[in-house]
Amino acid sequence: MIVIDQRPPPSDYVGSLGRFVIGDVRDLHGMRDVLAKQSVRAVVHIAGVKSVPDSMTDPHRYFDVNTVGTLRILEAMRGAGIEHMVFSSSAAVYGQPETVPISEDAPLRPENPYGESKASSERLLAWWDQCFGMRHVALRYFNAAGAADDARTGEPIAGAGNLIPVVLQAVLDEQPVRVFGTDYPTPDGTAIRDYIHVDDLADAHVRAIDYLLGGGSSTTLNLGSGRGASVAEVVAAAEAVSSRPVLVEHARRRPGDPPAVWADPARASRVLGWRAKRDLNDIMVSAWRWHSLHHELQGDGPAASG
Repeated sequence: MIVIDQRPPPSDYVGSLGRFVIGDVRDLHGMRDVLAKQSVRAVVHIAGVKSVPDSMTDPHRYFDVNTVGTLRILEAMRGAGIEHMVFSSSAAVYGQPETVPISEDAPLRPENPYGESKASSERLLAWWDQCFGMRHVALRYFNAAGAADDARTGEPIAGAGNLIPVVLQAVLDEQPVRVFGTDYPTPDGTAIRDYIHVDDLADAHVRAIDYLLGGGSSTTLNLGSGRGASVAEVVAAAEAVSSRPVLVEHARRRPGDPPAVWADPARASRVLGWRAKRDLNDIMVSAWRWHSLHHELQGDGPAASG
């Protein structure tokens, strides 16, 4: 296995990952050099930048890294004769859904450059399949969360914008977490989202590689639990696993935030034999173990989410 990243690897993970190359997915010559010297049968493309607010203030960076980066990888793969890609996409390609749960046939209506950068990358994959026969599986993540069960890896709090790490940071720092919107048309008035454990995501990627190498045709799959959890339920789960209260500040809704979003994962079940095995409690237990063990090393994080 070759791992290409801009960050240095954890010292205890180099051996298990295989060869680790520090590089940039936009560097076509570097990508070609790496792929030409190795025996690679498939590429898992998970490199990218991810922040909806940041993408609104710096759209160039998002299209450059996410879309142009995908284009460079596809060209490097074609030059090396590699015909299979598993691509990290996002539920952000749907924008505000008309109905839930969301199936893969829902219209793509991204409402920010981040979502558009993923949608445009998916369109590149479709054209490379049609023009060159390069097959792919595009995995549309919903809300990835949680940490490794052994707490060796997890999501850094510093700069995090996702709800679960923000809530746990608030618990550890005994600071309030801001909840944006308590008047949504949902059972408790707070927004509902679909959360999926990172280990379930990893399992889907392995299955997607096997599917392509086994002759499977290009496809797009939702990766979600198929169940929604509200912000209030996430806060309650954080209190349960930490045995500490979560201080909450209520704020107005943020523009563009839909009331409820969760996946229909039926196609992933049919195509890959995959389903999410871990629920919100499992996600929160693993995340709490990680954050409580590494809290002092992670620096300051935001005290607001929704």
